Amino acid sequence: MPANQRAVRQSRGKQWLIASSAGLAFLMAATGTAVAVPPPPPNPSDSEISESREEARERAGQVGQLTNRLAKAEGRLSSLRDEVARKLELANKARVDAEAADAVAKQAKRDAETARRESGAASDAITAAQDKMDEFVAGSFQQGSEMGSVSAYVTSDNPKDVMLRAQMLDAVSKGHLNAMEALRQARVEKSNADAAARKAVTVAEEKKREAEEAKRSAASAHETASAAQRSQAKQTKTLEADRDGVQRELYAAQKKVKGLEGQRDRYQDWLAAKRREEALKAKKAAMAAANNTSNSGGGNSAPAPSGSSVETVVSRAMSQLGVQYAWGGGNTQGPTYGIRDGGVADSYGDYNKIGFDCSGLMIYAFAGVKTLPHYSGYQYDSGRKVPLSQMRRGDMLFWGTSGIHHVAMYLGNGQMIEAPQSGLRVRVVPVRYGDILPYATRLIG
Repeated sequence: MPANQRAVRQSRGKQWLIASSAGLAFLMAATGTAVAVPPPPPNPSDSEISESREEARERAGQVGQLTNRLAKAEGRLSSLRDEVARKLELANKARVDAEAADAVAKQAKRDAETARRESGAASDAITAAQDKMDEFVAGSFQQGSEMGSVSAYVTSDNPKDVMLRAQMLDAVSKGHLNAMEALRQARVEKSNADAAARKAVTVAEEKKREAEEAKRSAASAHETASAAQRSQAKQTKTLEADRDGVQRELYAAQKKVKGLEGQRDRYQDWLAAKRREEALKAKKAAMAAANNTSNSGGGNSAPAPSGSSVETVVSRAMSQLGVQYAWGGGNTQGPTYGIRDGGVADSYGDYNKIGFDCSGLMIYAFAGVKTLPHYSGYQYDSGRKVPLSQMRRGDMLFWGTSGIHHVAMYLGNGQMIEAPQSGLRVRVVPVRYGDILPYATRLIG
């Protein structure tokens, strides 16, 4: 063998041993189990190595392209999930508003019926009083001698007696006439109240119709968003399958690449990426620590106000860890059956599950503090707003800068508890800052 070829082979052998040792160290660190050093690979020709590397590069390029497409598809899917969640909450709002409008309409009908009865009673009283007055006047001219001293006035043909008779009738009937006038006034007032009540019924019924139409529109919008999400999920799944298939081909091509230089390059690429990742994590952790220190006056977190009340609320929320998500589920007493939404929640069978949705979990947690509506948008306005930099344990956090679609409770130290979405369960996770609203809502302290 020529000296130059022997030198090249020895050099390659040293590189392979270095790379194999590095790979072995990585495997031992990852698994805690020692493995035998693999035998040296065959010494392929330069053309074989070149062809195998070209094939690997081609597959890597395909994986990169598919990964980029998949990242965009997953971003779109995430946006659609948020949109569906927002539409779900709008459907919740429409349902709550429709129920409120229906209650107002029913009360207006009851008020109108009461006003109608009172107006009728006033009319009946006027009629009865008029009849009595007519009977009195007619009888006063027909009494004859049976009226004793009165008949002396009412039966006389003397003008003076007639005048006395008229004065007596006027005095006797004045009380009835005053009473009749009061009753007439009451009838006018009752009639006005009756008319106002009928108008209130008309307005309430119109509001009810508008609320029902908004409810139908919200349901339709939710179904449209759900269909888009399902379509995007299908496309994303297809892209994942394509990427995974090409990824397997890449791995097969990489296995064909012989030689220590290729192994070392791949390992060094991975190591460099890993170091960048760790450096980025360290930088973010340092920035978070600095922000916490500046916002809390040097501590890791601000002290919780009214500790016992806050801790009671947190304890109620934490007691539901692991309870399944059910859209529309949850009240002050605990988890309840979910309700139909005509879309994603129905596909998960939420209406047959007992659990919480995001706003339902908050209703249960704060039951002893304040009665909250079953809609995250209304819950956002149920307490005092505080900047996120000042959020404390027990505060509510909200997501949806273009329309609120989610709520969770902050626990401190960057953690929160939430009822996330259909198919998942109540859990504790790090606070997500994407699409989060800049203010938290505080009900205690």
